[in-house]
Amino acid sequence: MAKARGLPVDEVFLDLEDAVAPALKADARAAVAAALRAGDWGRKVRAVRVNDVTTGWAHRDVIEVVEQAGVSLDVIVLPKVTGPEHITWLDLLLSQVERDRGLAPGGIGIEAQIEDARGLAEVDAIAAASPRLEALVFGPADFMASLGMRSLEVGVPPAGYDGDAFHYPLMRILVAARSHGLAAIDGPYARIADTGGLRRAAASAAALGYDGKWVVHPGQIDTVNEAFTPGAAEYERAELILDAYEHASTAQQRGAALLDGEMIDEATRKLALAVAEKGRAAGLVRTRPSQPG
Repeated sequence: MAKARGLPVDEVFLDLEDAVAPALKADARAAVAAALRAGDWGRKVRAVRVNDVTTGWAHRDVIEVVEQAGVSLDVIVLPKVTGPEHITWLDLLLSQVERDRGLAPGGIGIEAQIEDARGLAEVDAIAAASPRLEALVFGPADFMASLGMRSLEVGVPPAGYDGDAFHYPLMRILVAARSHGLAAIDGPYARIADTGGLRRAAASAAALGYDGKWVVHPGQIDTVNEAFTPGAAEYERAELILDAYEHASTAQQRGAALLDGEMIDEATRKLALAVAEKGRAAGLVRTRPSQPG
């Protein structure tokens, strides 16, 4: 937890679920709350993954962590979400604890992990379940198990299948997320030493339009950050498209324009804006001047 404060990541979640043995759940809550209160987390999103709602730990996870460290908490990650009622339950409980502790109503967000067949089947309803919801996260391990995929490694596609085993769940989660204004996050790749496999998985999710990918080891961070950052040429092109379209639509009152021999219009602008926003967020800087007209 101490190391996590200084890592070049956008979000850190402190885990009360799979990373904690059953006998240590209560102690882990206190440790997580203390870690949230201590130290400088910078601009990182501070999150806690609680246990799923079907366990006997979930309600105490939420109550104790928010009571002890709610002012230092941005998001609750709820695992194994199988229907909108799970989100509704967490929303109501958060509202009660926020009110009791004098915290800003609705100040703590929710990220929902989609981890099995039922959750994927209900993903559209889940995405619409609460204004607190900020992201949908693909959970490959439990999802693979729920479908009976023949793989023993988290996030590693099953051998013997020539297609992309994760394309359908990733795309369905992405569509549900975007239709409700949510972020879409890919799950982890557990084969830590396999940088090539991680790079391929991250690049595929980024190409689809995902906003990020979980990592399980600091050694994976640079590979994933690189995959989700547009290349310099791609970023420059996106910014030039935005400039050219702005000039055409305002100064020239035209709905389309030519840029380096290619027609651009409103649809092109939307594509370019998505790339430009990712580049700006990654700190990319333009080097090529605008070419309006």
